[in-house]
Amino acid sequence: MANLKEIRNRISSVSSTMQITSAMKMVSAAKLKKAQDAITAMRPYADKLTELLQGLSAIIDGDSGSKYSDKREVKKVLIVAITSNRGLAGAFNSNILKQCTVLANETYAGKQVDFMAIGKKANDFLRKKSTVIANHSGVYEDLTFEAVADIAEELMERFTSGDYDRIDIVYNKFKNAATQLVTTEQFLPIVPAEGDGNLSVDYIFEPSKVEIVAQLIPKSLKTQLYKGIRDSFASEHGARMTAMHKATDNATELRDQLKLTYNKARQAAITNEILEIVGGAEALNG
Repeated sequence: MANLKEIRNRISSVSSTMQITSAMKMVSAAKLKKAQDAITAMRPYADKLTELLQGLSAIIDGDSGSKYSDKREVKKVLIVAITSNRGLAGAFNSNILKQCTVLANETYAGKQVDFMAIGKKANDFLRKKSTVIANHSGVYEDLTFEAVADIAEELMERFTSGDYDRIDIVYNKFKNAATQLVTTEQFLPIVPAEGDGNLSVDYIFEPSKVEIVAQLIPKSLKTQLYKGIRDSFASEHGARMTAMHKATDNATELRDQLKLTYNKARQAAITNEILEIVGGAEALNG
């Protein structure tokens, strides 16, 4: 059994760790509220805009600006991996990296697959085994629509110029603080709406079809990417809050076990001292 000093040191160490994880949990909880409100507020707008874009892409002709709907034989694929810049968030980052590996090795096997990293964790992992054409980890320092729009424009340019035939984004979709869903979305080319429901609508274009499509499609794509990053941002704080909560509970349980062990060792030491005193007294009397 470890001596009393070693157990006291372990108790002190675990208690310090517990204070850190508890503080990190509270910080993440505060940040989560703001991030959750942001993604909850923008999700209906983003979903409706995407729905409108998909319906529109099914009725526009080639002359009216569907360069973002151009379906080519998929030979070159770009995957946008959205992770965080920091760890201590459970399986938040590893789930994204695992999905990226599956896409590269299985879904797009035999094709050229490159990556764009949004988040330091994605860049650090992917650049060891794959080609990372850009790292936009700094976007989290000032997470605004304008900052994300620049990244979206870069993606659109790489697609329309023929650098890549398909672009996917992989991110954690926020469901609640304890649940994040790994999501893979086709960014380009634009996915037309399925079924015949909204496609029968007669759209009235004002001022003109070409001008509306030219404005709507880039804006919708920028919003789609911004929503994905916002979803990931909220998911990160939720995952970290949950991970730190579990870590605090585990540290509390370990500290209690160590205290019990310490008390047992202390009682054993006191008992031995009493036995030695009694034995010495008996020897003197004998």
